[in-house]
Amino acid sequence: MLGLLFGIGLGITFGVNEDFFKEYVAQGVAAHPELHDAQSQAKIWRYAQRAHFHATGIATFSIGLLLLVVASGLKETFKKIAAVLIGLGCFYPFAWLSMFLLAPSIGTDAAHSHPTTELFTYIGTGGLLLGLAILLANLFLGLFSESNDRYQRRQRGQQKSDASSSPRFLPPVMASDQRLVKRDRDMSSSVTGIGT
Repeated sequence: MLGLLFGIGLGITFGVNEDFFKEYVAQGVAAHPELHDAQSQAKIWRYAQRAHFHATGIATFSIGLLLLVVASGLKETFKKIAAVLIGLGCFYPFAWLSMFLLAPSIGTDAAHSHPTTELFTYIGTGGLLLGLAILLANLFLGLFSESNDRYQRRQRGQQKSDASSSPRFLPPVMASDQRLVKRDRDMSSSVTGIGT
């Protein structure tokens, strides 16, 4: 939701005062002409627009995924993990904003490979993809599922009740010993009956 608000807010700011952003770019390019070419201003302005597009797009997509997480059969723990990871996707638009802010003073290539830009990129895309992987593994493969746990607990409970209600089986040697004892008892009772 915060990502969506950021994207909408950035779009509103563009509408209210687009010249502020363009002047920021023009001043930076003028101060460091050795780092830029004729296309730099348009390219850097495009970074700000992409921050806006990605913020609203990823946020909307993430909200849809979060609704699927809530409706899925994931265990509660995995629902929380997937939701947090999907929520990290909102960091990706900040990579574009970082490039917009850094490029006028350090150049577009350096801004693209700057540690701040890369950090936002890896956190945003990595989190979103991992959260999506957990969700898809549950939806299509049944992994991390609450119902699987209930089924396994039910099976274990059934096995325990079967084991407690069924007669205990003796190993073959013990069983033959029991038969011998029974035969000896039968013989001794028949001998006692004959003597009377």
